[in-house]
Amino acid sequence: MSELAAAPGRPPPLVIGRLRIAPPVLLAPMSALTNLPMRALCEEAGCGFTVTEFLAAPALAARARRELRKLQPSPGRPFGAQIFGRDPRQMGRAAAICVEGGAALVDLNMGCPARKVTKGCAGASLMREPALAVELVRAVCEAVAGRAEVSVKMRSGWDEGNKNAPEFAAAMVAAGAQAVTVHGRTRAQMFSGVVDLAIIAEVKRALGAVPVIGNGDVVDAASLARMFEATGCDGAMIGRAALGNPWIFTLARAWWCGEPLPAPPEPRDRLAMYRAHLLHYLTIADDEQQAVIEMRKFAGWYLRGFPGASMLRKAIYGLASKEEVLRLVSETAL
Repeated sequence: MSELAAAPGRPPPLVIGRLRIAPPVLLAPMSALTNLPMRALCEEAGCGFTVTEFLAAPALAARARRELRKLQPSPGRPFGAQIFGRDPRQMGRAAAICVEGGAALVDLNMGCPARKVTKGCAGASLMREPALAVELVRAVCEAVAGRAEVSVKMRSGWDEGNKNAPEFAAAMVAAGAQAVTVHGRTRAQMFSGVVDLAIIAEVKRALGAVPVIGNGDVVDAASLARMFEATGCDGAMIGRAALGNPWIFTLARAWWCGEPLPAPPEPRDRLAMYRAHLLHYLTIADDEQQAVIEMRKFAGWYLRGFPGASMLRKAIYGLASKEEVLRLVSETAL
């Protein structure tokens, strides 16, 4: 457990059952992104808790190797596993496998807006089927049997005319969830527009002492403070702002501890972090060339905002071997 302490005026550590999360700032689960390398780098930077990319319950319940590999934990740190699906039995089996894999928390995805998920009537579409969502939470709680905590991640609602997060969250808690995360946008908004902090506050008022984690538009210390102050939430979750930017958690930790805020990373720091991310990615990859290709998207996030960044990214996009990429990175003077 972390020995960090909050500065006066900052929120206390986030407590979910037996989990104590300090600082109360989490990395959001993101498909094909928050695998072990990204989670480990964010943890090292100061993130209080990380969650796997979401795992398909049908595949995990069948013990498909590809899904099982996504359960890899960082050594010595508790982590969460997120699952999605709409069959209670499959979700229960998947949750039990997550616990077997070491997950300290099982999170049910009821907020993903992606069409490939919602067209299968999972993710955010479950907010239109609260009765089924209750069944899923009950099945997961029964399968977990107290061996891990259970939470639900949701959106503010399906669209502007159906923002049912407060009552939906209350139903999930009544079914056994010990915490909820609310992304303050509707499914229809996807990631556009401004996050609705007011509805996160409504969820917190509806749930009382039950932990609520606010998600959406946390990009710096000011927006992190605003999330806590405007909503009364117990924790904050950061997603897209962490892509190519694990330093946001160093910033969040400093803010929470009342320490001077760190300066933004220099271009050489970005290059070094991209290299570290690539090397870590290669340790878990079955196919070296595929790993190099998959890491191209991270180059787009790490290597930006400084002279020569665009040309460097283009050069990396054209390389297919780790030797070529590492040589380019080592020979680049910034």
